[in-house]
Amino acid sequence: MTLLPDHLLAGYRQFVEGRYLAETQRYRALARDGQSPETMVIACCDSRAAPETIFGAGAGELFVVRNVANLVPPYHPDGDFHGTSAALEFAVQALRVRHIVVMGHGRCGGIKAALDTEAAPLSPGDFIGKWMSIVEPVARSIAGNELMTSAERQTALERISIRTSIANLRSFPYVAAREAAGDLTLHGAWFDISTAELWAMDAETGDFQRPLVDVDEGASAPDGAEAPGEAVLQSAG
Repeated sequence: MTLLPDHLLAGYRQFVEGRYLAETQRYRALARDGQSPETMVIACCDSRAAPETIFGAGAGELFVVRNVANLVPPYHPDGDFHGTSAALEFAVQALRVRHIVVMGHGRCGGIKAALDTEAAPLSPGDFIGKWMSIVEPVARSIAGNELMTSAERQTALERISIRTSIANLRSFPYVAAREAAGDLTLHGAWFDISTAELWAMDAETGDFQRPLVDVDEGASAPDGAEAPGEAVLQSAG
């Protein structure tokens, strides 16, 4: 019997003999001085959309909280347990991050569940159902739109849920206060797993654009549209 799965131990060995060996001083400094990331990322717990990988971040660069469908609940202090709210409080009040990015992604299982009004709970507790009720009103509206295809409804809710989470971020008094003071900026992003395209939300219009393509070329694609994956490769070349 092994203490951990073999593939995890193999990965750990690779880390210790590779990245850690190359960045030993960095890790020691982080251990000694503590973390001071400038950016918090609120992402989905989907194994295919890891923020550190997507943004090429090293140790200590991102403060990441991941949950089902990268949702932020409204500010609601009570006696219950609030994991995402606790992480947000620490990031804003203790770490004093300067940016918060809500990052959604394509083919999100949580969003798919929110759109499936006929789905039965996975367990009697229905934790997923309760959590996804954060976007229930808009999910119900989109699910009933027969003019959209299933894929269009999925992408639409994935992106609208990002805007919903950003609105909920502003319901936290300390987030609103620091944003008003110009000390904190809120961002939305959406990642396409299939093409590796990254779309960022325009803070003024709410539209999503590809920062390496649309902004440079002065053209934006319609919300929910999928563009060829070659664009990312061309822009990086």
